[in-house]
Amino acid sequence: MRIFLAGASGAIGRRLTSLLLAAGHEVTGSTRAAETARRLDAAGVHGVVVDVFDAAALRDAVVKARPEIVIHQLTDLPRVVEDEAQLAATYPRNARIRVEGTRNLIAAAQAAAARRFIVQSVAFAYAPGAEPHSETDPLNVAEGTRAVTVRAAADMERQVLSSGLDAIVLRYGFFYGPGTWHADPIRKPPVHIDAAAQATLLAVTRGRSGTYNIAEEDGTVSIAKARAELGFDPAFRLSA
Repeated sequence: MRIFLAGASGAIGRRLTSLLLAAGHEVTGSTRAAETARRLDAAGVHGVVVDVFDAAALRDAVVKARPEIVIHQLTDLPRVVEDEAQLAATYPRNARIRVEGTRNLIAAAQAAAARRFIVQSVAFAYAPGAEPHSETDPLNVAEGTRAVTVRAAADMERQVLSSGLDAIVLRYGFFYGPGTWHADPIRKPPVHIDAAAQATLLAVTRGRSGTYNIAEEDGTVSIAKARAELGFDPAFRLSA
């Protein structure tokens, strides 16, 4: 299939591109840097330089790619986190991507007549309550300093699920593994970056429109739906 991957150079994008190419998909990957686009080209991905906040340029790039599937893996988070204050300072920028950037990417996908839209969300934003949380449990949109993050994620999910596209929301746990902030799981619910990438690959051809928790089974969230409908396996790891 022809796939437009927004955020191809991010933590999950870097793992996902190799899986998509190995599965035989034709991938166009977006980035904001020309040098990164050249690296994508060298890896077998058609790299395009585009800013998600430039709605017209984004529309042109997506329409030109003629994707059947659009995958939204865009974030604005630091590659290395030195402290919580540094991370908190990025929340408003990341929230803008989830609200305004998602709006632009949905419009571009619709203009390109894409069939399915897959988006990265979070599995660690549920309101307090009985665990494990299922996908139908409410999100904690009033939670202190992280409220801006959770509200933006909720808005993003609403936009995608009401877009008229065949929409799949993947609520990832806290990433760990190569290219992430941590080599090992330190917060609940965790998910290895490779397992998250594999879940995204599975969502290209499997699953019904809706929301899926993508995490490890530690009692925090239920992944029964992702196991049953996507074939998700949290133990998946890339060989290299």
